Amino acid sequence: MNTSINEPQAVSNPVTRNAIFIVATIAQDSEHLETVRAWCEDVEGLVRSVGTRFPASGLSCVCGFGSDAWDRLFGQPRPMQLHPFKAIGSGERIAVSTPGDLLLHIRADEMDMCFELATQLISKLGDAVTVIDEVHGFRYFDQRAIIGFVDGTENPTGREAEDYTVIGDEDQTFAGGSYVLVQKYLHDMNAWNALTVEQQEKVIGRSKFANIELDEDVKPTNSHSALTTVEENGRELKIIRDNMPFGRPGMGEFGTYFVGYARTPSIIETMLENMFVGRPAGNYDRLLDFSRAVTGTLFFVPSVTLLESLASCKPVETESVQASPV
Repeated sequence: MNTSINEPQAVSNPVTRNAIFIVATIAQDSEHLETVRAWCEDVEGLVRSVGTRFPASGLSCVCGFGSDAWDRLFGQPRPMQLHPFKAIGSGERIAVSTPGDLLLHIRADEMDMCFELATQLISKLGDAVTVIDEVHGFRYFDQRAIIGFVDGTENPTGREAEDYTVIGDEDQTFAGGSYVLVQKYLHDMNAWNALTVEQQEKVIGRSKFANIELDEDVKPTNSHSALTTVEENGRELKIIRDNMPFGRPGMGEFGTYFVGYARTPSIIETMLENMFVGRPAGNYDRLLDFSRAVTGTLFFVPSVTLLESLASCKPVETESVQASPV
């Protein structure tokens, strides 16, 4: 694997007006696995080719691989902290774990650019993949979620964003990469809208219109903002959230597609543990009384250089040794 240049993928790119999220499984046979490996070399070129048609659109694509897919496609070495996402919680509050070998997170200000790039990327893969989830997201007013609150307020920016999301010397072979956890949440808008604004603010932990965090003596300990704040030795550990609203009003579907990028998946998993189990146990995120996770998958996002070089990587086939008859 050539890791001489560890340029990250577009993990910390600015928020765009539109996005397409595609999660797919990969066929098991060697021919289709080879198709996916060869495709890795084409991804960045396709982004550039489509992007030149409207450079101001901010078109980008982040490509990630699930744990099982990495083993089948590339074998060893593997990212140190890549593993299948395990469900968190119990009863009616579960951060579910769902299948997923390949993630495409496509962003642009114009949906037609997202659509064109998704079409080109998927057509190149052909029947080597089966798309199991596709969500078209959009920016809702001033970066608000469907529930009316601004999303991603605490995202790190600049060099701080890289520090929190890009792997460094702790896993040198995969430096420049990131981890991303995606979840699709569906909201009970009738129940949510039955709350007063003040009640909603206590669920989220921020003011709805001004987007200011509530004072500590007012903010409930089971508010969303309280339980998604993770600290270590007095320092807050951050992730980049690139969440997008989505929905089909005619079908009564209203949701948020959660996308969390981090240098280590343990930060996101701790946040979800706080939300779904509680901190302490039982003091769960009140937002989950109105929102339900229906998907959940963890992916590794290789650096740009590594992604291109993966075209020539494949697991080493080991021959089975048959014991000699006695």
